[in-house]
Amino acid sequence: MDTVVEELRRKRGQVNLEGETQDAHAATTTTAPIPGIYLPLLPRYFHYTTSRVGMHSEFQKAKEGCLNCIQDSLLQGQLQRAAELIISYIEMLEHYSKDKLRAAPEEIWRIGTEILQRHPRSNIHETNHFADQMKNLGVKGYLKVSLEHVFHLLCNGFEDEAYQNLVLAESWKYGEQTVIQNKELKLIQGYRGLLDYSKWLKKKADMLGLDEDSYAVSSIQQEMRILYRQAKVSLKEIIKIPGVWDPFVTCYVDMLEHYEEYEEAREVLSEYAYNSKFPPNPNAHVFLYQFLKRRGESRKTQMSALQILHELVPSHELMLEYYAMLKKSKKRKNQKLRLEVIFAALDSAGWKENVKAWSCLAKEIVEILQNSDRQLHWLKNKWASRKDWWPALHFSLYLAKRNWQEDECLACEKVLVAGMLMGKDCKYFRYVMRQGCEANKKKFKPLKTFVKKHSWVSLKIV
Repeated sequence: MDTVVEELRRKRGQVNLEGETQDAHAATTTTAPIPGIYLPLLPRYFHYTTSRVGMHSEFQKAKEGCLNCIQDSLLQGQLQRAAELIISYIEMLEHYSKDKLRAAPEEIWRIGTEILQRHPRSNIHETNHFADQMKNLGVKGYLKVSLEHVFHLLCNGFEDEAYQNLVLAESWKYGEQTVIQNKELKLIQGYRGLLDYSKWLKKKADMLGLDEDSYAVSSIQQEMRILYRQAKVSLKEIIKIPGVWDPFVTCYVDMLEHYEEYEEAREVLSEYAYNSKFPPNPNAHVFLYQFLKRRGESRKTQMSALQILHELVPSHELMLEYYAMLKKSKKRKNQKLRLEVIFAALDSAGWKENVKAWSCLAKEIVEILQNSDRQLHWLKNKWASRKDWWPALHFSLYLAKRNWQEDECLACEKVLVAGMLMGKDCKYFRYVMRQGCEANKKKFKPLKTFVKKHSWVSLKIV
């Protein structure tokens, strides 16, 4: 970092010697392999004023203007210019009052880190040096800076260095611990637990390539146990805090299942999914369902997890599995629910071309017709809230042509639904039927006859 800063200061000095006017241009050159970026001098009001009367407003204007210029430079990829400007910004802060400097450490950290991460001539040593300086610039931000520094190290493949930084941050103490610092410390511990899990996974992979009777296997198992105990302590603590902790929970459960601690794994997942203090999280119910499925739990237990998932995300990909479970149930309420599930899934544009989903809906409609009028009101209720927008979403003439050309199976499933819900005069139905009868009359004629026979349905559900 020192080398970059020295070079930037030297360049800035050379530029300033050429003139103090606002329109002066930088004329110096550099021997670096990266070509220099044109850098105009700072606007006049960036320089320090001698008048005490307008000092506050002038400095405030300079501060805001400099930050805006830095932001523009970063957005435009002008990293050299951004680096020049942040040096000017830091120099201005030396003349600022102490009360105004409280937010400065975080501003410098955010901007400086962004520049160092993206500058083509920066390196990890300069980034580490800058991070160490920032950690000690404001004690309240020590843990936050440490955690973000760890993220940068991990993104660049320095996992061991990241782990050491987490250990140091975890042992850091300054005065009485605040609520915010306590949460940040839990995060530090949690991410150290994730890195312990990462090491545990590598040991597990190494063990799979060895003979069961090998001495090395016993040694690796002991190392895995140590890593497991370390990770368990850290991960167990962070997931107690209300929040979204998906990676922490899945890693914790993976280790618990490996050591056959199934009851604890179930408790962790149930708490994560059903604790009212936690924010609604569809993934929590997905994790619970997948665990129940792996353990071979009853269909009723699995369905309870998927029911909540259906309420949170009706278009989730697991809804077909939920529908299949409901299909096996003979209860009347589940028969009604499966119609709701498949309709709700197809409300999403992501399901428009899902052949399986359209096949399920077509079968549901046929089954309802076979039960005469007893279940027709179910279909009427579901279609009532969709009749104004489903035709444009699913049954336009454009989609009829596209579906027929790209996926004939999809068109065959949708055409029955279109005919039953909208009648034989539906554009989608008419186009696909015409094309189908020309291509395979034997296959499409019974379908056309069925729709005409039940044309009264579209009239009753409107």
